[in-house]
Amino acid sequence: MNRRAEQIKVSGQEFPYERFCDEFGPEKVVHLYDPKTGLRGIVVVDNVACGPSIGGVRVARDISTEEVFRLARAMTWKNASAGLAHGGGKAGILADPETYDREAVIRAFGRAIRHLRNYIVGPDMGTDETCMAWIQDEIGRSVGLPRVLGGIPLDEIGATGYGLARCAEVAVEFIDLQLKGARVAIQGFGNVGRHAARFLEEIGVQLVAASDSKGAVHDPDGIDVQELTKVKAETGRVDAYSKGKKITHDALFAVRCEILVPAARPDCIHTDNAREIQAKLILQGANIPATSEAEELLGERGVLAVPDFICNAGGVICAAVEYHGGTEADAFDDIREKIVRNTREVLTRSCEEKNAPRQAAVELAHERVKAAMALRAHR
Repeated sequence: MNRRAEQIKVSGQEFPYERFCDEFGPEKVVHLYDPKTGLRGIVVVDNVACGPSIGGVRVARDISTEEVFRLARAMTWKNASAGLAHGGGKAGILADPETYDREAVIRAFGRAIRHLRNYIVGPDMGTDETCMAWIQDEIGRSVGLPRVLGGIPLDEIGATGYGLARCAEVAVEFIDLQLKGARVAIQGFGNVGRHAARFLEEIGVQLVAASDSKGAVHDPDGIDVQELTKVKAETGRVDAYSKGKKITHDALFAVRCEILVPAARPDCIHTDNAREIQAKLILQGANIPATSEAEELLGERGVLAVPDFICNAGGVICAAVEYHGGTEADAFDDIREKIVRNTREVLTRSCEEKNAPRQAAVELAHERVKAAMALRAHR
């Protein structure tokens, strides 16, 4: 058994190390517990050949070591594909996002990762700029900070959603689709989804369905993004929108639309619903939102699914700009340049080599990480 496998096996949770350990990582798998606050956490630092890892910390009731690893590996590919001087990492806190003692647990998490100097924390599902401020106060190592602390609040400005819109502008060059008048359904109308709706609306795309953890709403005549955002802020749920029809979470995937944006939990697109999807283009706003089997089915049906670590890299690009002292304007410029370039490169390679977009994207990421690893003595 290799060193990494030994490290993971004794970590205290089941982890399929024989299936996941490879030449790229993971570098570390760490489990955290603080009896005073009830913190239970998982951190995976996957690969740091390109530089210290950047990755968000998410809060969920059911997050697992395997899920955190998969997310960390996606960050390795995402950061390398974007040409960032950072590796991939991720963290999860096991808690009910609505009932846990937020500040106490987040601060305890920050203190617990003080020694993991090759992991830079950013916001993710269930955390925000305030959480990053608490971690910064504890250990001086986080990104996505509030403006008052000199940060670039990536969720507030919609960095990931902005990148999705720029990706869409390139992706439609490879399929028979016009953005003006196209309809979009967004699964997960949160920090990524609502901004994706806003930026897509600016280029002529019409929102027709949206969901959050509490419900979903559909209006084939179009949903006012600004009004839905207001309703969500006031009530905490999208299905309080008065002009649409309430639908189930599952029904959203079968809505008539040209674009689908999954922007919530992993594996929400699977073999049971992939055949029902009517969209021509899927912009993966969440990390690992589709199973490999589902992506294969979608490809067979002619649906273009742009891989997560290519199209949703806006947030981490913004975080890297902040970490290296750049401005908000620098961040938007970098997001546009990197996502446009990488989307075109991956989809062109996919077409020329007649393989799936994900395979083309992974090959691109592999090449960049291997080149960095070749320059590292410890590798």
